[in-house]
Amino acid sequence: MSNLQHRSNQASSQSAIALGAACSAGFFWGTGAVVVNLLIANHGFTPENISFWRFTVGAMVLLAVFGKRINWQQLRPLVATVLAAGTAMAGYVLFWFLGIAHIGAAIPTLIALCLPPVLVTIFALVRGQETLNIQLVAVLAVAITGTVLIVSRHKTGVGATDQYELFLGVSYAFGSAVLYASFALISGRLSNRLGAGQATTCLTIVAALVMGLSSLYRPLYWPTGIPPQAWFLYLGIVTAALALLAFSWGAARLTPTALTVATLIEPLTAVLLAALFLGEQLGPFQWLGGFLLLLSIWGLRNRHTLQSQ
Repeated sequence: MSNLQHRSNQASSQSAIALGAACSAGFFWGTGAVVVNLLIANHGFTPENISFWRFTVGAMVLLAVFGKRINWQQLRPLVATVLAAGTAMAGYVLFWFLGIAHIGAAIPTLIALCLPPVLVTIFALVRGQETLNIQLVAVLAVAITGTVLIVSRHKTGVGATDQYELFLGVSYAFGSAVLYASFALISGRLSNRLGAGQATTCLTIVAALVMGLSSLYRPLYWPTGIPPQAWFLYLGIVTAALALLAFSWGAARLTPTALTVATLIEPLTAVLLAALFLGEQLGPFQWLGGFLLLLSIWGLRNRHTLQSQ
């Protein structure tokens, strides 16, 4: 009995740490959202330029730390998977930005954030990685409701948008959601096979190369001023290298639903930082949304969220 209790306590502890890692990835991405908005609004950088240097700096940092540990023999049979996952990682960010460019931030953000947990849960149920029960449905519903309340207070920006622009914006947003869900599903397998450090390094290199293709239609340049240079370094070191490393580590240990729900902490972080540093006011429904999102993460903590090995 004591052995069973010990194993149960150990599993619970591992689950809490893995969930914390996924939440920290979402938190870092949330800080990055505020930085990206500042760089676009105050310094005129394009999303493609920011994304390229974010992944490039992140890849350089990860190579410095994990480059010597890369096992090429181990990596060779997984090259196609790494290329697909790295492309998905770069693509979901680019598609999200393209959706925002066509119809504003609110609708693409809602689709890109709320659809992936549903998609990965359906896939996990089919694969037997999740068990359909009331607790799973409740956690998912509360998390998505909370995210909708957090994000939807912003103007949609579609008032004067024609139907074609709306179609393009929504299509890009759905593409972003599908790519993020695919990336989340593949990340756990790669991290299990290669280790979080090696997997994250390879994926970030691929993402940087993919984003580099945007130079074919728009120049990519490193900023000259010290403040934007510091922000670019922050994005690369913290929101790419550190956040993606935490995400990969959590992906190897959490069920897909737990992983994607935990990273929904991103929009909550972004709106709280905007309120704290940019003077934006949070409405009562946003506070309610934040409470519901935290409640859903607490619900994940109290259910079996570890991947079956």
